[in-house]
Amino acid sequence: MPETIRIDQDDRGVATIWLSRTGKHNAMSALMMDELHHAAVTLGSDDSVRVVILSAEGKTFCAGGDLGWMRDQFDADAATRLREARRLADMLMALDRIPKPLIGRLQGNAFGGGVGLAAVCDCAIGADHIQMGLTEVKLGLIPATIGPYVIARMGAARARQVFFQGRVFDAQEAVRLGLLARAVPLENLEDAVEAEVAPYLAAAPGAVAKAKALVRELGGGADQAQVDASVTALAEVWAGTESSEGIAAFFDKRPAAWTK
Repeated sequence: MPETIRIDQDDRGVATIWLSRTGKHNAMSALMMDELHHAAVTLGSDDSVRVVILSAEGKTFCAGGDLGWMRDQFDADAATRLREARRLADMLMALDRIPKPLIGRLQGNAFGGGVGLAAVCDCAIGADHIQMGLTEVKLGLIPATIGPYVIARMGAARARQVFFQGRVFDAQEAVRLGLLARAVPLENLEDAVEAEVAPYLAAAPGAVAKAKALVRELGGGADQAQVDASVTALAEVWAGTESSEGIAAFFDKRPAAWTK
């Protein structure tokens, strides 16, 4: 049984992956990455599954990558850093390429890697009170392995507004940026997600899978070269001084050295 996620499936073939590391605001540990990867592969190959919803328990959708896991990379050798960056990248790719419709249900805030999880969904719907942000640069990090998916979702022009600024933005701006399909009051979130699910249950599942793959092929989504470049970029940032200072400052509850 998974420890950091929970999976439900109803009799229609709608499976829901619940992030359930609520004590850590659903920050993605190495174990959660592995469990999400396994879930994507397993649900993707299960003919009884028609649609997958990516959701979360608690008040936060996902606070990003677990900072304790990242801090461990500072003392690791180069091969280990590359392996751990690849772990995150492979999980995102598995979700992005799952041959089922993947609908994001964001009931709470999403930062860093949580934005990446929204970006790999075919459609992400958020509660209208939530906040999102690519906040990595505040910690001396970069939105590396999520980058191919975030930029494919937003386009480079819109990405330049938020990708390396680190600011937090609201749900309405997330819609404008293309990260959310729409934002609705929290009490309407279930109905909005159900409205996305229902059409797929009247469509041929094989045709849906092939059409999704064709969109990726024709639409210029994240390719292997981009993913490989993002893995290298993250491993290199982990080896630098800014990331160690930024994360140390976070745990010490003090401003980072570059803060003005």
